[in-house]
Amino acid sequence: MRVLVYLFSLVLLALPAMAQDKPQDKKDIDLALALGIDISGSIDPDEAKLQRQGYVMAFRDPVIVKAILGGPNGRIAVAYYEWSDSWMQKLLIDWTLLDSEATIAAFADKLANSPISIARRTSISGAIRYAVGLFGRSAYDADRKVLDISGDGSNNDGMLVTDARTEALKQRIAINGLPIINDRPNPFGFPAEADLDQYYLHCVTGGPRSFVEVARNFDDFPRAVRKKLLQEVADRGSRSDTGAAGLALHDGTRLAQARRTQASEDDDYTRFVRPGYEPGCDVGERRSREFWQRRFGTTPD
Repeated sequence: MRVLVYLFSLVLLALPAMAQDKPQDKKDIDLALALGIDISGSIDPDEAKLQRQGYVMAFRDPVIVKAILGGPNGRIAVAYYEWSDSWMQKLLIDWTLLDSEATIAAFADKLANSPISIARRTSISGAIRYAVGLFGRSAYDADRKVLDISGDGSNNDGMLVTDARTEALKQRIAINGLPIINDRPNPFGFPAEADLDQYYLHCVTGGPRSFVEVARNFDDFPRAVRKKLLQEVADRGSRSDTGAAGLALHDGTRLAQARRTQASEDDDYTRFVRPGYEPGCDVGERRSREFWQRRFGTTPD
């Protein structure tokens, strides 16, 4: 009996120490949001600058700041990276906790002061695979994990975009899209893709409440970014079933409970995709091969 009492006392004494051992930055957050921005060769320096300014303006917008701080936990975490080829992803800002007006302003300032670069090919699949690893080492417990991919072309490098999407969805990472209908001439003479919004909708996005917000051109990008961020922070993307999105957003307790219930119901994120893109989700690869073969008599490395 004395041995049992002694062991029980040791457990009680260890509890405070165990609580202290928990990482202090392992905080519950409303959203872990990874922003993947296209810097492939089809985007010129002026267009790259417009993209960057769009995100800086969005995080300085009082309405978005209020939305970030107005969730059940009052904080989100954001990471920002740029991508092009299957092997080229550049992390500009690692996971950053946004839990006050000051931290949000600092994030926007850091983004504004980061250098802008341009690379070559378009690998949405590489950008998605990079994000899977990025989420895997996040220090935060998020109610939702969302990857936002923006770009002005279909996948033409690396693995198939649908295979990469499946990898992300299996990790319960929802993917939203921000396709840019590029109305400017491509530096390489590559034809524009008027149906890029449909490609993103059917081949790139997936997961509960996933959606596409279209930028009609690069000048329209700031508007599209603002609308997209508001939807993501408020968790108001499109969906075909009922659940958390149908609740009043001001009721934080009900919304959080509904999200947890919905999460258990939606463990299989892979079923939340929209098949049926008529040209096929490998259209970017085929267009690229045909273009380079026709113009130069060869295919790019």
